[in-house]
Amino acid sequence: MFVDYILSTFDYTGTLAFAISGALAAARKKFDLFGGVFLGFVTAIGGGTLRDMMLNIPVAWLHDIWYFYIVLFGVIITFLFRKHIEKYSKTLFLFDTIGISVFTIIGMQKGLALDIHPILSVMMGILTAVFGGIVRDLMCVDIPLIFRREIYATACLIGGCIYLLMVEFSCPDMVAIIVASLIIFIVRTLSVMKNWSLPHFK
Repeated sequence: MFVDYILSTFDYTGTLAFAISGALAAARKKFDLFGGVFLGFVTAIGGGTLRDMMLNIPVAWLHDIWYFYIVLFGVIITFLFRKHIEKYSKTLFLFDTIGISVFTIIGMQKGLALDIHPILSVMMGILTAVFGGIVRDLMCVDIPLIFRREIYATACLIGGCIYLLMVEFSCPDMVAIIVASLIIFIVRTLSVMKNWSLPHFK
């Protein structure tokens, strides 16, 4: 029960982070308020929607109005305090990284709960984490982060595999969730700070 409560908290936190990420992207492209709400909403629920449809389960945000309220709150906060938020460097990066850290584990949890093969559950987690950001970047006519040289989905892959290992060795769920999420956040952050990247096509 406690783990379910923590997962719900993580889910709402990731939704808020991605909503702010989408709203900041809309602000930088000078979208109007409606555009900001729409982009924030698509960014926040895009990955989860695709995941739930692929797993043939009820789409989460259609059965919980709090997702809409959280997205709206994130967009309004960004709209009102954008200048203060953007004083901090790489704010969009921060909220995007929080989002992928949380949603990778949420997606994996849903896959594993439905007896999806563990390896495929990792892919489900990555899809949940990155798809909303892909849609956001495409709508802003930017190259999606997942297709750039930066370590992005790879951080989700590393964290997802570590989560599987911890579950395999019977670590408490709460510990596995927190450790795996932190690893995704740390790997992604260090990759930007240290300019790490994967080999690319010539």
